[in-house]
Amino acid sequence: MNHTLLFDKSSALQNSMKNNCDHSPDVTPFLGTSYSLLIFFCLLGNSSLIYVIWRRKEKGNVTHILIANLAFSDILVGIFCLPFTVVYTIMDYWMFGRCLCKITNFIGCASVTVSIMILVLIALERHQLIIHPTGWKPSGPQAYTAVLLVWGLASLLALPLVYAVDLQVLYIFPDKSMCVEYWTSGQQRLAYTVTLLLLQYVIPLCFIICCYVRISVHLQRREGLFGRSYNHMRRVNLMLASMLGAFAVCYLPLHIFNNIVEWNHQLIPVCYHNLIFALCHLVAMISTCINPIIYGLLNSNVKQEVKILVQRCKGQRKKGADTLDEAEKHPLSTKHPNANAMLPGSPCTEVEQL
Repeated sequence: MNHTLLFDKSSALQNSMKNNCDHSPDVTPFLGTSYSLLIFFCLLGNSSLIYVIWRRKEKGNVTHILIANLAFSDILVGIFCLPFTVVYTIMDYWMFGRCLCKITNFIGCASVTVSIMILVLIALERHQLIIHPTGWKPSGPQAYTAVLLVWGLASLLALPLVYAVDLQVLYIFPDKSMCVEYWTSGQQRLAYTVTLLLLQYVIPLCFIICCYVRISVHLQRREGLFGRSYNHMRRVNLMLASMLGAFAVCYLPLHIFNNIVEWNHQLIPVCYHNLIFALCHLVAMISTCINPIIYGLLNSNVKQEVKILVQRCKGQRKKGADTLDEAEKHPLSTKHPNANAMLPGSPCTEVEQL
């Protein structure tokens, strides 16, 4: 069983030897290539996203603070988890020592928790901004405080892995070790698995879905009030909901696999345990590089900043560069053209924060 973002092949490797699984497919070349591409796009995409948010000089924008931290948690996965996974997969044993075995598992579990909790905070912020526009709205300092609390709670949830994960010497390879989980009992391991399923997936997703359903119903009922900004708000909410959908779809196979292993591992053929887990894990890791794509495709201001960044990387200054530089002075939000004429605190003046 593996609750983390490391490729845990120890049990499958020993079982395959016992069951003469020589015919099981070798997925090492595929996984090595796939994980390498994931690392590249994860680091490039999320670093570019943080750079764009920083460059727009809206560091106090609550949504941007949350999205930047979402990208940062994905970068941690790309640095501390995926590279070790690639080597672990190819080498068939853990060669980085006991300390890194614990660190990579801890960061992997904490980062997944941070990602889903940040999505919860984004949904809450949008819910408050659209449904209660004249009420309390989170400020920049409050957003930073919430992010610190999320990282603290995520660290507490991942803390048991620091004690549970350790090195194990395989009897078939006495000179090599695996990075695996040790639990004092099967009930303890099962309890932790169910806890992660509920706190990292089921409860947050249900809560976020409720928020976006309420937002959608509210927008439909008050379409006339929002006027021209209605389509923009729908696009913003579609973008944020797409981030949620990507997370839910990507992590669903891994959660299903982990719980099948816990409740009835015989449903998964021993010889194909490695392959099935690897594919589920790979799909989950796609979520680390998909948010910048969603954010870029659905946000015209981000597209504009990416063009500027590409031009600078190429060392080119096109004829229209002055126009692009002028655009940098404006916030990432796309205000309603008549925003100045709107009443303070009205939905249209508050909701355009992207």
